[in-house]
Amino acid sequence: MASSLQDRTAFVTGASRGIGAAVARQLHAAGARVALASRSGDDLGLDGALGVVCDVTDRESVSAAVEATVGRFGGLDIVVANAGVGAYGDFVDLAWDKVEAMIDVNLMGTLHTARATIPHLVADGGGDLLAVASVAGLRAFPGESVYNASKFGQVGFIRSLDHELRDQGVRCTNICPGGVATDFAMGDGREPGMPELDGMMTPDEVAEVVLFALTRPRSVRILTTSFRPAGEGSWG
Repeated sequence: MASSLQDRTAFVTGASRGIGAAVARQLHAAGARVALASRSGDDLGLDGALGVVCDVTDRESVSAAVEATVGRFGGLDIVVANAGVGAYGDFVDLAWDKVEAMIDVNLMGTLHTARATIPHLVADGGGDLLAVASVAGLRAFPGESVYNASKFGQVGFIRSLDHELRDQGVRCTNICPGGVATDFAMGDGREPGMPELDGMMTPDEVAEVVLFALTRPRSVRILTTSFRPAGEGSWG
């Protein structure tokens, strides 16, 4: 029997658009109290939700956003580390600011989010820490070396945390989708109207998998789930 999200408090990073916005909307529809953390602080017009300004590359910004969430809702049950950026191309040709951004947002942003939220999850008796990673955290692809590095690091970090936190009631899960049609990496390897975008998944389809993981009975842990568009190749 699935667990209810009614009256549970969720903190979602990168929540103003794309997968993060879809996750926030579906959590809200499922009855959760939702804090939407993003650089814009947009609450997406969700009734009762908290929009909070948050730069995941800044540890103090993340801590302040988490404290605002706990102050508003009284606790924390669900954390979705979703904020991410990407850029494609051969490593030696990538602008260094793109290299640093992928490591700072995708990997360090997840670490900052975990550091700020885990004490609250544990204090409230356990909960869920979920990272929206990527198939690029499970398999390497040409032209994605730095993105791969950031996502492999993210996946490994969450897997290790599962060992550290399971006895304290915190489930740690990697969600690893294949291609998703968003504005992710537009201008940095993706362009509007690319034929490849037509066969990709929607943000709502990814959000449905996130909700599936979060609503499993507390006796069940989903460690890593990988899924792809029907027309995308499968590897190992």
